[in-house]
Amino acid sequence: MALPDADDPGLLTPAETSLLTDQYELAMAASYHRRGMNEPAVFELFVRHLPPHRAWLVAAGLGPALSMVEQMRFAAGELEYLRSEGFGEPFLDYLADFRFSGDVDAMPEGTVFFQSEPIVRVTAPRIEAQLVETLLLNQINFQTAIATKGARIALAIGGGRPDREGRLIDFSPRRDHGVDAAMKAARAAALAGAGGTSNVAAAKHYGLRPVGTMAHSYVMSFEHEEDAFRAFMEDWPDNAVMLVDTYDTVEGVRRAISAARATGVSLKGVRLDSGDLGALARAARELLDEAGFGGAQIVASGDLEERQIARLVGEGAPIDLWGVGTDLGTSRDSPAVGGVYKLVADMPVAGRWRSAFKRSPAKATMPGPKQVFRRRVGGEMRADVIASASESLDGEPLLVPVMRAGARVGSEPLARMRDRTAAELESLPAGLRALTPDGPPYPVSCSKLLEELSALALAGHDIEATA
Repeated sequence: MALPDADDPGLLTPAETSLLTDQYELAMAASYHRRGMNEPAVFELFVRHLPPHRAWLVAAGLGPALSMVEQMRFAAGELEYLRSEGFGEPFLDYLADFRFSGDVDAMPEGTVFFQSEPIVRVTAPRIEAQLVETLLLNQINFQTAIATKGARIALAIGGGRPDREGRLIDFSPRRDHGVDAAMKAARAAALAGAGGTSNVAAAKHYGLRPVGTMAHSYVMSFEHEEDAFRAFMEDWPDNAVMLVDTYDTVEGVRRAISAARATGVSLKGVRLDSGDLGALARAARELLDEAGFGGAQIVASGDLEERQIARLVGEGAPIDLWGVGTDLGTSRDSPAVGGVYKLVADMPVAGRWRSAFKRSPAKATMPGPKQVFRRRVGGEMRADVIASASESLDGEPLLVPVMRAGARVGSEPLARMRDRTAAELESLPAGLRALTPDGPPYPVSCSKLLEELSALALAGHDIEATA
């Protein structure tokens, strides 16, 4: 087999996205098609176990995932490739007309959730529901990881409360794992509360605020540091934020002040990228205030993460904006969310739903379509109950319709998702807002009916389902 061009960037066209799936999804789909097994089925996406260092997760990535599902098509080039891989003509004819026609219920983006809770439920013809698995997991697992990381940073900046001022800035694209990751990291960070991004493409695409100052290379390109500051102020008077740590940070602040006075440009701020950020921020604040630049902001960056930020905030460091890169875009301390997508019901006999479940050791699943009910007291989250979708329990049902008959049911702006995230974080018990939670885990239980059905499933009984 000929190898592709090693310099090909590997960017997918919209049609090629239909092949962004694991090979066995197509193999199973072809077998289902050959055997006429395309009756309605229900799949659920959930996280079996919370990842390390996480007591909760923030749902993210649903919007991009649904857009990809809605646009999923198999064009001539994709069909020809599958033909070359041995797929038969009847199945290829089916794919040529493929359009997702199912229903999707999900937790809205920005919702806090816990292990074992279904966050997406897909009801569709079996082949359609099977073929969207990889796309859903690819988009939701990664963006949930980044949104959760961003939410933890926002809590650190806010001193244990969600920061509603947008003082977190996404500085991650140069450390993100590829182009799509950089775009989705900026989106997930905004959902978590970030007030801007250094990623100009993401700013344009998602309507975010592009934010940036200058690099050390700019300062070093001039013979004198103050010359660099003067030039930048003259060329960008509305963005006069100076990077002051290239040589000597405190002296850099003095030179930024001198350049502002010489040019007549209002100094908007200084950025600290190394050293003892707390001590340097206090020294910078004192110099700026004495010089009459009380409105100039102090921006901190340089391998920041939430525990370091929480310490600086706790010490009263006068830092206004926090540029976080590597740790935000890669969720370095907990880089993966292990969401899974499992069949929970199907209709092999017309008009009769059957529950589907696994009894695999450590990987058993609960039978039938499910809903999650959340109870709040005085605005605080108190407990979640995972129930059969047919039940109606006290509390707020978290899964809501997001797609019907293959079409999106409305769409939300990022601002609304950001508000939801902040409200969810605010409603967490105080012990769970801590970066290292103290106290018991959040209570998640199953309804009595679901417990009974699960016991029957583990005993090997067939269980009728309601979907």
